[in-house]
Amino acid sequence: MSAPALRLGDLSTGFVLALAAAVSQRGTDAATLLARFGLTAARLAEPGGRLSIPHYMRLGHAALELTGDPALGLAMGQAMRPALLGLAGITVGQAPDVRHAAETLLTLEPLYGRNYRGRSRYAAQGRDAWLHFYSISPYNGYNRFVVDVVLSAWLALLGTVAGQALQPRRVLIEYPAPADPAPYAAAFGCPVEFGAAENALLLDAASLSLPGPEHCPATWRQLLALSEAEHGRLTRTRGLTERVVEVMGPLLRHGEPTLEQIAGRLRLPPWTLRRKLAEEGTQYRTLLNLTRRDLALAYIRDTEASFGEIAYLLGFASPAAFQRAFKRWTEQTPGDWRRTARLA
Repeated sequence: MSAPALRLGDLSTGFVLALAAAVSQRGTDAATLLARFGLTAARLAEPGGRLSIPHYMRLGHAALELTGDPALGLAMGQAMRPALLGLAGITVGQAPDVRHAAETLLTLEPLYGRNYRGRSRYAAQGRDAWLHFYSISPYNGYNRFVVDVVLSAWLALLGTVAGQALQPRRVLIEYPAPADPAPYAAAFGCPVEFGAAENALLLDAASLSLPGPEHCPATWRQLLALSEAEHGRLTRTRGLTERVVEVMGPLLRHGEPTLEQIAGRLRLPPWTLRRKLAEEGTQYRTLLNLTRRDLALAYIRDTEASFGEIAYLLGFASPAAFQRAFKRWTEQTPGDWRRTARLA
């Protein structure tokens, strides 16, 4: 029994325009960079256009090398504006206040970006609120870039809604402090707590209560209804296979998840999950192997993580067990595959 190759996620091509703006701000030729990756004007003008996570990873890595700026992600985030997120972004821009905008921005995330690592979430803390971005460890230059983009983009987008710059009360970042933290203090307007247990920013009640000067009640309700309908459509049309993979990815670092655990997360009886997967032409063990394989290939190609770290992240009992599985998937050792992938 087989299943199609699994996607690691995708995001709106609007992110590419923000990246191009940040690259251009540094006096570098963004058009040539985009052309290298087949991102033509026509491609970026496609309604609902999406870019795969691996494609985006390679583009981001190339942009970092081209500009030589390790803080490029902060500039990219600051270049984000609501329209670049399509329907979800336009909806956020019509919110009555920053609180509604923040909740909507994170709730509608699947409309502009999906990642096997997890989902962002909004969490009220009294009258304040945390905006959480999931872990994407192990970290390298590119992964740090992604965290920088997301947190600074959230702040920029919500500032656009309020019509003024916002200053978070706290900013938490998982990865260790960079050699030069000054750009981070300048971007966020507060000290950044590096080496934290999560990636998140805290907005206080005063910021969250700021009104949206562009808010029109009727337009807001209409856009919100359209966005919620699109969100529901995406949820309904996703097959069970995709939902299983979405739940499975974040659980792997805690060991090999069982079918019963996944069924519990999906609120299905285990026997129902098994039957429905069979109806889609696959089974749980197949999906587990495919997910591990695809993640292993991404980790080996796009990070400097050791094979022991990758084994841990994929829930293997030992590095040796991971090495055996990888040889079975590719007929190569992880070391040989990494060397080949880097030369491609």
